[in-house]
Amino acid sequence: MFGTTVSDVTVKAAAAISGLGFVVTAVNAASTPRLTPGATPRTFDEPVTVVVPARNERLRISALLEDLRAQTGVARLRVYVYDDNSTDGTSDVAEQSCAGDLRFVVVRGSTEPPPGWLGKPAACVAALGAEMDIPEAGMVVFLDADVRLHRNALAVACHDARLRGVELLSPWPYQRAQSWPERMVQPLLAWSWASTLPTAFANRDSRGSTVVACGQFLVFDAEAYRAVGGHRSVATSVTEDLDIARVMRRSGFRTAVVAAGRYAECRMYDGAQSLWEGYGRWLWTAFGTPTGAVAASAAAVLAYVVPPTAMIAGRGPIRRWAFAAYAAATGSRLLARSLEKGARPRATDVFDAAAHPVSILAAISLTAASHCAHRRGRAQWKGRSLS
Repeated sequence: MFGTTVSDVTVKAAAAISGLGFVVTAVNAASTPRLTPGATPRTFDEPVTVVVPARNERLRISALLEDLRAQTGVARLRVYVYDDNSTDGTSDVAEQSCAGDLRFVVVRGSTEPPPGWLGKPAACVAALGAEMDIPEAGMVVFLDADVRLHRNALAVACHDARLRGVELLSPWPYQRAQSWPERMVQPLLAWSWASTLPTAFANRDSRGSTVVACGQFLVFDAEAYRAVGGHRSVATSVTEDLDIARVMRRSGFRTAVVAAGRYAECRMYDGAQSLWEGYGRWLWTAFGTPTGAVAASAAAVLAYVVPPTAMIAGRGPIRRWAFAAYAAATGSRLLARSLEKGARPRATDVFDAAAHPVSILAAISLTAASHCAHRRGRAQWKGRSLS
């Protein structure tokens, strides 16, 4: 079949799409702003309020709290850890980890989210109380419990937000991946925007469609966060990070994403089961509608699965075009991984990038499963229904 005219056109189309993705990723690798390691900056004198919503995180919460206690360059730090009705003793571990440190408050949530609310937005609101217990000035920072921080990550991120003049800064953590399923899927998070959206443009844009944000680490201007109603504005969202960034933009505030891999990292999931459940809860939202998901999946198969097949089955010009498409995809994946990590790729990154077609098929499977779970009312996360 690879000797027909149609297959020749198909492989050239695949090369065009993957080649464009490589060009966009290369531009982003050169121009995406970064939090740059260096000497500890001057002290950030404004109040910094950190919120850590945590549900069943007893195995990971202490590491983050140790990192927060060790932060330098933040003169007025306040940390609220909200135990979102955990069943594994998360609050006990949190209290032990920050015992004696008056900057830390552990709040034990003992109820489920109110009707119409999803867990994380409700936890973020409950952590601060009905009156939003944050100073009128300064910064409010949201961190997931599985994030690890460099010793001056908060100070650098808050300074960076002020220097850029943005009301929401999203420092993108390096996504750690250890097991084979994690290595196939997790790097796609950064690659998805690095290969499709020039961040230098997106960070200056005011449209919600060009937002890039990661809820693992969000830095808000406190006054702006209060003005939009905080996480109340995204009470029903399963992708509250993207949606609150869109709310900020609609309200006239600026948002920006910066690569922060040398200041923050996160192992989002720890194996196939948690990865399947984690992506299953929200991937149905990724392309707007089921039709959009089918169209995006078809384009991904064309650009990233057809070329390696054509390299094997095709011949002559078809094989050369297919190799060009495959090489562009592999290079794009490596550039994106290097961008989020803030360092050169390792041998394992090269191997994983070479398996990019497998990653694409895994992502399509996760998307299909997520849509099915959502349609059947079975989407859930940590024992809570999301449907």
